[in-house]
Amino acid sequence: MTKTSAARGRRAGWDATRLPDMNGRTVVITGANSGIGRTAAQALARAGAHVVFAVRDLARGRAAAATAGGSTEVRLLDLADLDSVRAFAAGWDRPLDVLVNNAGVMMVPEQRTAQGFELQFGTNHLGHFALTNLLLPYVTDRVVTVSSGAHRAGDGVIHFDDVNLRGNYGPTRAYAQSKLANLLFTLELQRRLAEAGSPVRALAVHPGWAATNLQSRAANPFARAFMRAGNRFLAQDDRAGALPTLFAATQDLPGAAFVGPGGLGGMRGAPALVGRSAAASDPEAARRLWTLSEELTGVRWPLRAPVR
Repeated sequence: MTKTSAARGRRAGWDATRLPDMNGRTVVITGANSGIGRTAAQALARAGAHVVFAVRDLARGRAAAATAGGSTEVRLLDLADLDSVRAFAAGWDRPLDVLVNNAGVMMVPEQRTAQGFELQFGTNHLGHFALTNLLLPYVTDRVVTVSSGAHRAGDGVIHFDDVNLRGNYGPTRAYAQSKLANLLFTLELQRRLAEAGSPVRALAVHPGWAATNLQSRAANPFARAFMRAGNRFLAQDDRAGALPTLFAATQDLPGAAFVGPGGLGGMRGAPALVGRSAAASDPEAARRLWTLSEELTGVRWPLRAPVR
């Protein structure tokens, strides 16, 4: 789909009823047990896809999958533990049409992953970076990574000298850095795919302001109160919040596209191609982040060509 047709879709009020037939396609969605991940997983399963709920809580994942009404399976994945990421990827042995990097944590108190990384950067970016590269030999169509309009917040940069923000932690700063990292990851992933002559595309999305349980975990009580008010008066529900993910997962869009709500300052509305910060468009920062991420995770760009 071109920019013109994407705009046409926005005016037409594109929604999940417009999903194509997904029969025969396999989709992995991280964090599919709640929020927009669950909603997207359910919509894709109803459209005929075989959807893998990649979750850290198997009981909640099975409960969510049971409501999907289609072909599903549930697999254990804890993005805050690279051993779990490697175990998930080691158990994968078949073509994968779409990988949706959806799971995340938002503005939580300072914590560390199993390998000692700052939790938001480690989960939202490094876990998905490792997962994508480990699964990429099997991906046949696209990788969709959920970022946020909040990539513009905080300092608006990657703290390359201290990505773990030791002694400089702030919940918003850490979250914004992780969401900026999602966009830079998508940019560099698309560059590498194109350079390798791969037909696989990398895309990023943001849900706008979607009322989910993610906001309830903010470290600052004033932030939690603000988000509760925003959820009540400004937010879309999780069905509308999932539309950018569904749009990017199923429509013919250019590589490195960024999809989000097209109305009300990017907080709500039908999905459309949207802009990003200058920092999120910096190819040098994207390459530098990729190199650093390889060093931190020990996961490299795969040498094997994607399965056809």
